[in-house]
Amino acid sequence: MARKKQFKAESKRLLDLMINSIYTHKEIFLRELISNASDAIDKLYYKSLSENLSDIDQNAFKIHLEIDKENRTLSISDNGLGMNKEELEENLGTIAKSGSFAFKQELEEKDEKEDAVDIIGQFGVGFYSAFMVANRVDVVSKKYGEETAYIWSSDASDGYTIEETSKDDCGTTITLYLKDNTDDENYDEYLAQYEIERLIKKYSDYIRYPIEMWVEEQKRIEPEDGEEQKPEDVKYETVKELKTLNSMIPLWKRSKNEITKEEYNDFYKSKFNDFTDPQKTIHFSVEGNVSFTSLLFIPGKAPMNYYSQDYKKGLQLYSRGVFIMDNADELIPEHFRFVKGLVDSQDLNLNISREMLQHDRQLKVIANRIEKKIKSELLLMLKNDREEYEKFWNTFGLQIKFGVYNGFGANKELLQDLLLFYSSKEQKLITLDEYVARMEEGQENIYFMSGEKIEKIDQMPAVQKVKDKGYEILYLTDNVDEFVLQILGTFKEKNFKNISQGDLDLDSEEEKKELEKKAEENKDMLEGLKTALGEKVKEVKISTRLVDDPVCLSSDEGMSFEMEKVLSAMPEGNPYGMKASRILEINPNHPIFEALQKVYAEDKDAVKEYADLLFDQALLIEGFPIDNPAEFSKKICEFMVRATK
Repeated sequence: MARKKQFKAESKRLLDLMINSIYTHKEIFLRELISNASDAIDKLYYKSLSENLSDIDQNAFKIHLEIDKENRTLSISDNGLGMNKEELEENLGTIAKSGSFAFKQELEEKDEKEDAVDIIGQFGVGFYSAFMVANRVDVVSKKYGEETAYIWSSDASDGYTIEETSKDDCGTTITLYLKDNTDDENYDEYLAQYEIERLIKKYSDYIRYPIEMWVEEQKRIEPEDGEEQKPEDVKYETVKELKTLNSMIPLWKRSKNEITKEEYNDFYKSKFNDFTDPQKTIHFSVEGNVSFTSLLFIPGKAPMNYYSQDYKKGLQLYSRGVFIMDNADELIPEHFRFVKGLVDSQDLNLNISREMLQHDRQLKVIANRIEKKIKSELLLMLKNDREEYEKFWNTFGLQIKFGVYNGFGANKELLQDLLLFYSSKEQKLITLDEYVARMEEGQENIYFMSGEKIEKIDQMPAVQKVKDKGYEILYLTDNVDEFVLQILGTFKEKNFKNISQGDLDLDSEEEKKELEKKAEENKDMLEGLKTALGEKVKEVKISTRLVDDPVCLSSDEGMSFEMEKVLSAMPEGNPYGMKASRILEINPNHPIFEALQKVYAEDKDAVKEYADLLFDQALLIEGFPIDNPAEFSKKICEFMVRATK
């Protein structure tokens, strides 16, 4: 019997840490052991190329799994390079000693290209993940070119043994003796065929070598002599078949010219559990200091939980085809959170468990390249396929707007060219660049108006004056729109101007003089209206923005009416009671103005009734509730009765 040796690590406590603390999920053990098996085959494959070995059949490389339910064992075998006694001692007897890492260093010292062979494991702790699910592990290995095979065995408690054994071919077989079930853990699941198939599909689907296993399948028993069977007579039998569990070649590693649109769509739907085809596929590779391949998708519709806390952004991360994590949110910015997809890189620095990313320069480089690529593809769609872009905008445009607004405008330069707004002139969505390109000569402002719906905005009193002057207006219908324009500040040195705020300065000098004259002549009446309304308004004045309508409300620069509505509609309400200033504007060219003049001349106190009525009317036009609807209705009826006398 072989003498038991102690692990060459500081203490058993370190091994306990490796087994119980590094990995989040116990199922990771299978990914780690299969990755190690793939490494071993890679090494023999490289050796056969570099030394021109004629007895190596490169097409015969494979990884074989075997389940033994009776003895509660799971075995992972490869026909790779294998290990001799010294290497078993060095690689498995020393925690955190990695043969793969040493092999890679050796290649680099020989000035070999890093991509000559992919080595996945570089930390030397992946093997010990087996002890998360097994109370004993046997490793039988025979190195290529040597006669003797060895068995390394350990229960992880107080060391290991190494003995000679027999093995026909080179390679390694790792046998896990699974732990007994507990109240908290069901280790029997790793003896279930369907669970092993699921884990292979999830973590190791793109290992370059076949991963095989004998599986039980239900097959229909065909009738003799081709006789027809009734449905109730159909019988099935259980048969065992050798099945390849992995697809081996990742779709994203194939040439784009060889991949059909249907293949991309099918991959997306199966990978990301969507029933609809993606609207856009972005497949690209980057070579350089940081090399990676990315396959991204813009969904055809927003997920049901997209605007909820349950939605998780991020890309799937692979390292040389091995699945590492599901939602690497560092790789996708918040403003493009709708993008789904994956990144496969051989240059990422992973943490020791390979479950999380180290926050480093490489990660930032990849994230920046992805961000720029998404933007460039969206701009190409906007330029070359406007209909498709508008479809995208109707689905995810709000996210782009939030991207401009968030972070105090940190990404406004990146995103402003992607924005679309409805145009009063073309009656369709346009870009800010398109608006500026056709501005009237001498026009300094980009005019906009906010409201609940396009149709309502188009009927607002202030809109007609700007349209009559030949200026285009952007109609804003999303709550965030005004905040977005406020964050942008300017676009191509043009200011954004809310046509319901401040002085529009659209009149000619002659028109201005005429309005100033009327304002001066009716100064007392306007002051009387202001006195009658009290704190309800900041000012009552002759309007420069009305054409056909009798009255409207405007506000000073700063907070607009739409911003006030947005704040008031928040779950917590308007916490600081912030309101836009209210200025009642009266159209001096409307018959109502003559009526006011006549009433004021006959009875200065009677103008108060008119003031309240006109103010409530202006509130309703602007979409605000009035304080006393019953009183408003009563006054309307009284005026109707007077008109008939």
